[in-house]
Amino acid sequence: MARNKSFRPQREPFFHNERVTPSNVHGPFSFLNPTRAHFELNPEKQASGRSSSEERLSQEKPQSSSSVKFLWRSRDNRKGRHPLLVDKDGAASISTPRPTPHPKEVMKTIGKMFTYYPVWDISWLVAYIFTWGSIVWCINAFFSFLPYIRSTSDFKGEVLDAGGITAFIGAVMFFELGSILLMLEVVNENRAGCFGWAIKTLIEEDSSQDKLQVCVNPQACTHHHRNTKNLVGRSATAKDSNTISDTKQEDSSRTWQWFPTLQALRSHYIHELGFLASFAQFCGATIFSIAGFTALPGIINNMSQGLTDGIYWAPQVIGGCGFIISGTLYMLETQKNWYTPSFGLLGWHIAFWNLVGGVGFTLCGALGFAAGNHGAQYQAACSTFWGSFAFLIGSLLQLYESLQKHPVEVGKKS
Repeated sequence: MARNKSFRPQREPFFHNERVTPSNVHGPFSFLNPTRAHFELNPEKQASGRSSSEERLSQEKPQSSSSVKFLWRSRDNRKGRHPLLVDKDGAASISTPRPTPHPKEVMKTIGKMFTYYPVWDISWLVAYIFTWGSIVWCINAFFSFLPYIRSTSDFKGEVLDAGGITAFIGAVMFFELGSILLMLEVVNENRAGCFGWAIKTLIEEDSSQDKLQVCVNPQACTHHHRNTKNLVGRSATAKDSNTISDTKQEDSSRTWQWFPTLQALRSHYIHELGFLASFAQFCGATIFSIAGFTALPGIINNMSQGLTDGIYWAPQVIGGCGFIISGTLYMLETQKNWYTPSFGLLGWHIAFWNLVGGVGFTLCGALGFAAGNHGAQYQAACSTFWGSFAFLIGSLLQLYESLQKHPVEVGKKS
């Protein structure tokens, strides 16, 4: 069987849990791990300590659970998100929070971007750091590009001092730090399966049938971000005895890890699209940081042209290629197959804009080799300009994504 059609032993979400049934397991490449799956909910198989409402659910409306599915996606799982799919035809018999595309939900999440700072959530930290790094690069782009289009705005040290210092801050302090956190995020993914919702029955006296209610249940979440005491401590454990999550697994309360074991690296991570994308991002940022360091005033203006090509422009090209590879792999991770874009998923758009940003930074380095050509230098500065803003768009979308932990999608069963 192709590797993307089933989960590896001990890596299947909700392993040994009869209350959820996996279906439609797949990924874009047959030689890599699955990136998405549907889990049919079977609330009639609740644990022995279930409430009277759950007893009523199991006896009178077990068929309603087929109208709602838990969507497992490798990216969402890594980001601590719990996506739910509600069947459009059966939505009338189910009570769920508003779909996430609803204008009120969008405005609420945008408001949280300016008022809520969960510093204990590594996914939020990654997005927050990349956002500020992108802002620094946008400022750098103005210093580099503005003199070409409006010479009157030029001031002493604009390109050398202001441009060099902002390049160093953006490349070394933000891109490199954010890429390290991306690696830590992927090796600390939730392995046990985290449902994060509660299923109840609303008893309606004026109706012959009761209504199934699915609501957010923070106590059932076992993702690391629910541990608000520290960033690198023990993962959270579910406190609800009736949670769908299989809290008996030791993995649900495992401690933070800095590096994967060699066995886990060979058997799992090397086949994981999210890990490969994060590793490409980390390698690209590390090499790109060389250019950020050599851009500092006192270094860049004291190097020969050959040395400038070798340790300033070349790292930009190689590092930018790493960003392109990373953005492409992140896009593929969200797709059903390698050739079908997932326009309806926020993660796809985040990866797309990061890919565009990577192309811009790569072009900047490639055009920079033509030192004496005014047109090439103009296009190099222009590529940094639009590439920086593409990174900013992707980072803002990622910040939005990190604060939307319980997305609700409405669609057909198929």
